[in-house]
Amino acid sequence: MSSQDELSHEWMDSLGNCSPRKERTGLGEYGHPLGDDCDTLEPSFVDTAQLFPLMETKLYKRRWVMLFVFSCYSMSNAFMWLQYGIISNIFMRFYSIDSLAIDWLSMIYFLTYIPLILPVMWLLDSRGIRDVVVVGSAFNCIGAWIKTSTANSNMFAMTFFGQFVCSVATVYILGIPSRLASLWFGQQEVSTACSIGVLGNQMGIAIGFLVPPILVPNVDDMTELAYHIRIMFYISAGVATFIFVLVIIVFQERPELPPTQAQAQARSIQPDEYSYMASIFRLLRNKPFMLLVVSYGLNVGCFYAISTLLNRMIIEHYPGEEVNAGRIGLTIVIAGMAGSLICGIWLDKTKTYKQTTLVVYVLSLVGMLVYAFTLNLGHLWVVFVTAGVLGFFMTGYLPLGFEFAVELTYPESEGTSSGLLNCSAQIFGIIFTISQGKIIDKWGTLAGNIFLCIFLLIGTVMTGKILTSAPCPLQKALTTVVLFS
Repeated sequence: MSSQDELSHEWMDSLGNCSPRKERTGLGEYGHPLGDDCDTLEPSFVDTAQLFPLMETKLYKRRWVMLFVFSCYSMSNAFMWLQYGIISNIFMRFYSIDSLAIDWLSMIYFLTYIPLILPVMWLLDSRGIRDVVVVGSAFNCIGAWIKTSTANSNMFAMTFFGQFVCSVATVYILGIPSRLASLWFGQQEVSTACSIGVLGNQMGIAIGFLVPPILVPNVDDMTELAYHIRIMFYISAGVATFIFVLVIIVFQERPELPPTQAQAQARSIQPDEYSYMASIFRLLRNKPFMLLVVSYGLNVGCFYAISTLLNRMIIEHYPGEEVNAGRIGLTIVIAGMAGSLICGIWLDKTKTYKQTTLVVYVLSLVGMLVYAFTLNLGHLWVVFVTAGVLGFFMTGYLPLGFEFAVELTYPESEGTSSGLLNCSAQIFGIIFTISQGKIIDKWGTLAGNIFLCIFLLIGTVMTGKILTSAPCPLQKALTTVVLFS
């Protein structure tokens, strides 16, 4: 048997689960020379050997530095999303505002994302990942410093403006993990790298649950309360400034040599061969992907609503437990970080995107039902346990959605597909947060949580439809090439 025949058989054997991981890079991106500090040569040649000549690939050690810097930036921004909501009762009293106004300090992150995501995705494809990360970290830093002047009871409008500026930075964050993983990481580690990128955001949410109740205790003296709030804002601004400087100095566009054959071939595509709007329209006509867009939005929108309203739900059943409300939120996110990492490693090992996504979605629904019906039992330890189970699957679903979208939309840009997923999540986040808040005010937390369970059930059904109807574009392409070569 010839070597070409052997390669064809190896390639066909790899198609069972649509296992080849697809990476592509943005167009019009120009990187910095990175030197020769590589730790391995990637042996993979199965991706494109029959389609293109093999090119030199390297995995650079500094890929982990890029991932760490981005994760820190994402963490800082996510912390500022929740620093109001988790102590909502304290800020309502401090600024003399109602619960909806406090909820909008969180929901402004969702609202800002919707109109800005398309131009930012265009910027990501046309200018590259470094410019996007630098601009986003600048917005994050500026917004944090604006808020340092708002520790005064009559400065709600200014603190809202500062939160708005920080929310703009979010648009420059949420679509980055899958792109960063494809640009810097090898075929067998992209899912893990994407999961770690998402973990940075989750770590920020975890800190946002834990730290504000500790830094800002529920004291009666308004002067003392203003002092504690000011300290929290200055800490946030200092961290955001440090990360901005770190991004400027350290973060780079892409490695000198690509990590995979797929990235090597993507670099050979001329910018004028790629149409951003044509890519958007192709994605909108991709039925399995659009089902994923809606189902992803339902799941993540539920998570956003729970995170925003967690303080209100806990305080209703356990008065005076602001600190424990933050710890419960921390439990949700820490468990979710473990779920994200485990799911990423599992995907890298098995490539079972469809089956894993469905199983995690079903278990998210089960976790939500258990949490809803045990919240009012009067035992905080039960809430900690059920919240952890819920977080493990619901938050663990986040990187799954990104990776499954890349599988469904190859060869479209990862930034574009993940941007549309996040846009859906923001829309449902606003709808669910407002609706669940109104339901809680009128009928209590159980009714509000059942409301979310209904939509998770709808999302589960839609995910099942994707499982039965989704094609695997790369598998079809590779099969055709092998059969006719």
